[in-house]
Amino acid sequence: MLAILGVISWRLFDISWRRHAWYSQTAQAQANGVSNVLMRGTISLTDRGGQQRVVATNRAFPALILNAAKFDRSAIDATAGTVAGILGGERESIATLMRSTTSGTKTIAKKITDEQANAIKAANIRGVTIAYETDRSYPAGMLAADAIGFLGYGQNGREGQYGVEASYETELSGRLRSGGGWNIGAQLGKLFGRSSTSAEERDDRPLDVELTLDATIQAYAQTVLDGVLKKYQAASGVLLVQDPTSGRMLAMADSPSFDPNRYGSFPVASFMNGALVPFEPGSSVKPFTMAMGLDLGKITPSTVFDDQGPVQIDGYTIKNFNEQSFGKVTMTKVLEKSINTGVMWVETLIGNDAFLKYAVDLGFGQRTGIDLPGEASGDISNLYSGRRINFLTASFGQGLTVTPLQLVNGYSAIANGGKLMRPYVVGAVVDELGNRTETKPEMIGTPFTAKTAAQLRTMLTSVVDNGFDKARIPRYDVAGKTGTAQIASPTGGYLEKQYNHSFVGFAPASDPKFVILIKMEKPQGITFAADSLSPAFKDMALFLLNYFNIPPTR
Repeated sequence: MLAILGVISWRLFDISWRRHAWYSQTAQAQANGVSNVLMRGTISLTDRGGQQRVVATNRAFPALILNAAKFDRSAIDATAGTVAGILGGERESIATLMRSTTSGTKTIAKKITDEQANAIKAANIRGVTIAYETDRSYPAGMLAADAIGFLGYGQNGREGQYGVEASYETELSGRLRSGGGWNIGAQLGKLFGRSSTSAEERDDRPLDVELTLDATIQAYAQTVLDGVLKKYQAASGVLLVQDPTSGRMLAMADSPSFDPNRYGSFPVASFMNGALVPFEPGSSVKPFTMAMGLDLGKITPSTVFDDQGPVQIDGYTIKNFNEQSFGKVTMTKVLEKSINTGVMWVETLIGNDAFLKYAVDLGFGQRTGIDLPGEASGDISNLYSGRRINFLTASFGQGLTVTPLQLVNGYSAIANGGKLMRPYVVGAVVDELGNRTETKPEMIGTPFTAKTAAQLRTMLTSVVDNGFDKARIPRYDVAGKTGTAQIASPTGGYLEKQYNHSFVGFAPASDPKFVILIKMEKPQGITFAADSLSPAFKDMALFLLNYFNIPPTR
């Protein structure tokens, strides 16, 4: 009697609690004439005021259904013409589909618009009806698509693909990972003849996911990125905005991108998040070399270097970007003028072993651990060869690769006083009762001291003040550095007149509230990032200063 009572009690608990969401949504679907149930949590962005904008949800879409038993087969051509006129398809292909349907029902078209559904109803075609099916909907279209991903098909049927849809599949779908072993729910379910792999057997309720991405910042970042890419006819680009104190990503704009509502119409390459793809950064790495020298006490911002022009090392000739010499310059001036030979000199003071250790401490050659799939680790394997030339070229950003995410995260460590934070895009997961599990900021290292970071912020402010007039913002102290790097050829060496441009910076430099990275691949008609990206950086930074109501610092 106790055993039977226990089984009945478990069954009641299973129906009323564990699978309440499934029964509730099934009942609602039946009431609304929906033929299937899609249980999946929503994904939303927020803004500065805490307002949420849903960017992934479930909705009922109209579908055009042909009922062979009621259909007038003598009027196929006329009916196909009417349907094609409403749906905008080809009459002959629709007619062929109608002729092949001899029994049962067949779906002619899915996810048609409400206007098309109303027109079909008004046409009152015998045997042609409208049914409703739930599917994933992305009401914001391409907004943050590369971070969100889409609901596609995987080994277990419908599953999230790319972005948060993939990395938070377990939470969004409501599937619990039991971790193997004996599962009381599965065992008791067998008593009732239920398979634990059925579509309705999801062991938990779907959770909603709230992203750290700010809807307003994200939209503006995409506008700025699209504008600069169009202006220079670039092949691709990335614009990232990060909160340096926590590691939260505030914007992740990527191009080319896609519309998750129509992902099948886009090439697979557009699904990849460019923030996670490695590239040679060029001079935007130079501040890190300076940080190493400062941290070890080998240099100060006022240490003088005598630049005598091109340097011969191990059979290689290394020049400055303009192939000129600058004479006696301070370390701050080395950054302002982006002097390759000056940064190389700093590397010789640091030493190869220390340089490698700092590179590893900064997270280069390793994944950041962001909660997105497909992250690459970058490549600093050249530094393990021990060859002197590899360390010298790495000091100014050549011969190693980093992802845009690694780069912006490194600059955040400069901005926040030397703390390397783990970047993240999901701020919280929320159950149907409103209980929130928030992501806590995580410090993963301290590559250099707060004193070093403060000195470097001052130096980078001088870089913008004296080097990039197009990036200066009146009454604000702004810090930043550009990078112009040749693109490596798959066959060795570098492509002729093909460059990656980058600009990374933050404001206000004295107390940074945000870090911005802009990266552009193969811009046309322009050579240096200082000319191409400085205006775009200023545009984005000025928007953020106004958006966060940050008072002037000068």
